[in-house]
Amino acid sequence: MKYIIIIAIVLVVGIILLALRNKKETIKTLGIGDKIPEFTLLDQDENTFNIIDHFGNKNLVIYFYPKDDTPGCTKEACAFRDEFEAFSDLDAMVIGISGDSPESHRQFIKKYNLPFTLLSDEEDLVRKQFGVNGDYLGLIPGRVTFIADKKGIIQFVFDSQSKATKHVEEAQRVLSELNK
Repeated sequence: MKYIIIIAIVLVVGIILLALRNKKETIKTLGIGDKIPEFTLLDQDENTFNIIDHFGNKNLVIYFYPKDDTPGCTKEACAFRDEFEAFSDLDAMVIGISGDSPESHRQFIKKYNLPFTLLSDEEDLVRKQFGVNGDYLGLIPGRVTFIADKKGIIQFVFDSQSKATKHVEEAQRVLSELNK
């Protein structure tokens, strides 16, 4: 019994320290009117993807998600897939970003027939540039979608860990307004 109490205390102290450490790392999330930061990541095919190459071409839907092939992330990715043609009609490019490897992204794309780019941010550098903080004491990477116009200026931000498919609805709504 004595050991169980000691283990419980150590766990509680560890969780508190982890929460405090992650709280210090909290940074301001980019918002409406901010410019998309310059970044370069590997895509699912291990090709270099530079966001600057896409400014001026299309509106951008950049969504950060926690992990490939998990229930919420799969629902979100498949919702973007199912509405991919509508996003094309709205002159938008859909880009998903997570900390998974290019190989993981390739498997995720193949398994669910995803027609858009997934970028690998294994060091969480781009996630930090955008200010996408973790949820649940920082234990789960955040789920945030940024909508930017063709100039790379953020027009809308949607942040919800639990409403995975709402990201798609909100992105379409905002892009429809941008295209009026």
